[in-house]
Amino acid sequence: KPQTSSSAGKAMLFMALLTIQFGLQPILTRRFTPKTVCKSTVILVQESVKFVLAMSMLTISGELKKAIEGWSISSWLRVAVVPALLYTVQNTCALTAYQNLDGVTFNVLNQTKTLSAAVCCYLIIGRKQSKLQITALAMLFVSALIVEDLLPLKYLFGDDGDGDGKSQTSERKPQSSSHFSHGVLPVLMASFISGLAGAISQKNLQNGGRNPYLFSSELCIASVLSLSVSLLFSPDGERIKSNGFFDQWTMHTLIPVFTNAIGGIVVGLVTKYAGSVRKGFALIFGMVLTGVAQSINDGLPLSLSQVVGGVLAGLSLWLHATNPYKEAKSQKQD
Repeated sequence: KPQTSSSAGKAMLFMALLTIQFGLQPILTRRFTPKTVCKSTVILVQESVKFVLAMSMLTISGELKKAIEGWSISSWLRVAVVPALLYTVQNTCALTAYQNLDGVTFNVLNQTKTLSAAVCCYLIIGRKQSKLQITALAMLFVSALIVEDLLPLKYLFGDDGDGDGKSQTSERKPQSSSHFSHGVLPVLMASFISGLAGAISQKNLQNGGRNPYLFSSELCIASVLSLSVSLLFSPDGERIKSNGFFDQWTMHTLIPVFTNAIGGIVVGLVTKYAGSVRKGFALIFGMVLTGVAQSINDGLPLSLSQVVGGVLAGLSLWLHATNPYKEAKSQKQD
């Protein structure tokens, strides 16, 4: 259907907001969230803000009454609890990775959630991928290897042998011992869990048209409740009891908390008004913005592996979004 000027304007606005949020989120989180902060408190506040935003959007849209018709605790438990538990673990992993990886590396590795989602959706709900989408997923995997220097560029392009040559990109700094354990591994875990939770959510929701804002609210409630219960038995709970809920927080810590919560709402709005293909373009532009912002913030150019890995990841996102799987005509006739 052709877009009206109003809906087209909304699509452009929400795409721009998603680009900014996606591009700056890793940098904001790393800068304003102290490594010493209690991660459980950050996630609790973040999920609470998401709940308020989702319910506000549901009310503003005028669909609140319709959305809650027939709602029950049993249906909430059935569709939301398992994904919410997974998303709680994902949020913890992502926050750890945010604090220990530069923005470009985080966003490139985080895109492996597309690969995770494809595999999990195929295994759980039988959703197939086109040949070009499979190619895109392979490219995405290669981009992750390149950005982490697990696949050195000299093996792909050869070594020119000019040891004195200077590049416009900087050499990668030696990584600390915690780079993998507190950065790479958590973001890959977060990406895998994201795909798994998404596939389970789709399976739980495929039989009924549950309002997405209501579902987001249900996930937030389940996450807050499960995390609150876990605090009764975890070191984080003891820390909160001894030092207070906002120990090591600053006013600036609220910035990435709010932008992360807003990002979840904006993703839904972009999907609604612009579609999944153009959402992919917004994420690509966001990765470019991450690179620019990181260079300005650090005062250093990106490494060649980050540039090549980022470009390859962006290309794979475009290829995956623009070539969906289509059933053969013979299969449809049968």
